[in-house]
Amino acid sequence: MTQLTGKVIFLTGGASGIGEACADAYVRAGASLFVMDRDETALATLLDRLGSEHAGMVGEVQRGASVQKAMEQALDRFGRIDVIHNNAGIASPSKPLDETSEDEWDALLSVNLKSVYWTTRYGLEFLKATRGCILNTSSLVGELGQANHAAYVATKGGMNALTKAMALDYAPFGIRVNAIGPAGVWTPMLRIWAAQQPNPATIETYLDDIHALGYCPEGDVIADAAVFLVSDAARFITGCILPVSGGAELGYRR
Repeated sequence: MTQLTGKVIFLTGGASGIGEACADAYVRAGASLFVMDRDETALATLLDRLGSEHAGMVGEVQRGASVQKAMEQALDRFGRIDVIHNNAGIASPSKPLDETSEDEWDALLSVNLKSVYWTTRYGLEFLKATRGCILNTSSLVGELGQANHAAYVATKGGMNALTKAMALDYAPFGIRVNAIGPAGVWTPMLRIWAAQQPNPATIETYLDDIHALGYCPEGDVIADAAVFLVSDAARFITGCILPVSGGAELGYRR
């Protein structure tokens, strides 16, 4: 695959989970990659594996100064930015709203949603220059809801609405804005969520069963869809919340 040759992608939260799968897929598709991640060790391991033609910075996506610095480093290194992929996110705690502390609420909103504000504020002019695009990693729960996960669900519902608003605002500049909506995907973050459930031993079977295709996937299925959405093959798609969910949204199977 070489459909991203010549494109520079700014990816947040790219050192593990879905982000790491997307990083690998983007590189295979020919893109140059700048990864921003809070995990210094994981980021160093990723960049060592991807090679010196790619770059990154340790930083916090919920902090404007950190995002601005990373954007400037990406521009200095590559001279352009074609894609901003807002992938960084956290999922804990797994609680109903009344049991969620203010600090937990604020952390989820800042990392999952305010980070999109910062990358757009500091990256939009670069995308105007390239008529680039924005991709947000959302979740199917932002459309359907999920028990005992209120703050996280709120952030993903907000991201879906924000994606549509941004698509309208930036279409006059030729900038497309889409989101990708997984259901279950086996990542370190999902395993933490699974361990927080009342009966963790049943979670693997549950996650297989909620997908109509019969299994909970790895991150590569999301990455393949992400490559399509940021490529020129998706040049007339904007404001889309694309479910990559194995049919989990089609109805209850249990």
